[in-house]
Amino acid sequence: MTDKEKRPTLEEKEILSETETKEGEAESRRNNIKSQEEDKDYEKVCYICRRPESKAGSMVSMPGGIYLCHDCMQKAFDALNQNGMDLGQIPNMPFMNLNMGELSNFLRPDMAIPKKQKIKKKSEAPKTYTIQDIPAPHVIKQRLDEFVVGQEQAKKVISVAVYNHYKRSLLSCPAKQEDEITIEKSNILMVGPTGSGKTYLVKTLAKLLDVPLAIADATSLTEAGYIGDDIESVVSKLLAAAGNDVEKAERGIIFIDEVDKIAKKQQTNARDVSGESVQQELLKLLEGSVIEVPVGSNQKNAMTPMATVNTDNILFICGGAFPELEQIIRERLQKKSSMGFGSQLKDAYETDKKLLAKVENGDLRKFGMIPEFLGRLPITVALQPLDKEFMKRILTEPKNAILKQYEKLLAYDEVKLEFDAAALDWIVEEAMKKETGARALRAILEDFMLDIMYEIPKDPNIGAVMITRPYLEKRGGPRIEMRSICPVPARTSV
Repeated sequence: MTDKEKRPTLEEKEILSETETKEGEAESRRNNIKSQEEDKDYEKVCYICRRPESKAGSMVSMPGGIYLCHDCMQKAFDALNQNGMDLGQIPNMPFMNLNMGELSNFLRPDMAIPKKQKIKKKSEAPKTYTIQDIPAPHVIKQRLDEFVVGQEQAKKVISVAVYNHYKRSLLSCPAKQEDEITIEKSNILMVGPTGSGKTYLVKTLAKLLDVPLAIADATSLTEAGYIGDDIESVVSKLLAAAGNDVEKAERGIIFIDEVDKIAKKQQTNARDVSGESVQQELLKLLEGSVIEVPVGSNQKNAMTPMATVNTDNILFICGGAFPELEQIIRERLQKKSSMGFGSQLKDAYETDKKLLAKVENGDLRKFGMIPEFLGRLPITVALQPLDKEFMKRILTEPKNAILKQYEKLLAYDEVKLEFDAAALDWIVEEAMKKETGARALRAILEDFMLDIMYEIPKDPNIGAVMITRPYLEKRGGPRIEMRSICPVPARTSV
């Protein structure tokens, strides 16, 4: 066969070229499909804050295989607006604040771009609830009793509200609606002095429940258009607590603390952007409406994805100390006639410790809450101030009692901590003087336990410490017991 016969013709070359091109395209498609299948089990991670996509929301793709969350992207834009085009002012931005003359800077591990910037997702099957899985009110209250002492009426009201909320969430599905009866929600207003357990009660509830719960502070809320958090940020926190799952967030619970701080300001001519205006803006959330909230961020901009959330089935619990509300209630009760058979003494309510239990909507309106806002909070529960007996029980009885926390801290040093009865009485007496409720207990314990926590680890032979009243009154020292004769090895640092 001659060389001329061995050489492929022009047509054969074109056919071979087309075949190779098709094989290359097919191989490329197979690689893309394989890469997409592998990426299903992984999620993007922000280069700056290192948060995964499930926590930070959708990512912005940058050149070089870098992903940025919308929060970090917004911070980068803010830095550019404040400092002009000086990109070196952007914190942690890759290669923007490095000395390009030094090659070693590119080898720094904190500035290196990962080859594969994704982490594996946790595979969790969605949990389905039935009517038998809903905890009864007495079960919820029993679990609250383990952590919260006293406030029986408040725990009972919250237990029933949460129980009904579970059923409302379960029966709100279209497949389970047997008739046209719609179960409406009953939002709750908690009134009580500072330190009576309002916030702690809801935080404890968050640990016990399996529904998403968000705690927001009303002091940072302002009317839309002014500096501060807008009303939608309250729902954004709930959406983040639900893992950006809109359906799960629509069955959650929102606790708005310090709601008394948005009362209508008295004797002011300026626009009340953080008082009555916030109450009016909250009306649409409490009643139930469809709003758009940013996903993974508290700021609205063109680059932040938005999600539509329906607040019809979200349970709202509002709490506040409402200072001087007792005086308003007392004035209302003392307006009754002071003569005749139905008369009452003027000082009959001066020493009434359960005066908050007699609160009415008229008292709250006089305090500064608008009637439309109160109408959307049909359940009002009053928490009573703590007396000496309850303060002493708070020290010792709950699972997370303050004394048990210190006992556990010293147990790591193999030291037993004890308090005698007289010392507990002294702590309670001093806490009652501060008039800040249960918060005063920790403040007092932190004060006199400082020396104990500092000195005890010095001597490994100390086996037990008894806190006495003379030590608290600074008339003596604590009672210390040494270990047995057997030598104790020195403690090693953890």
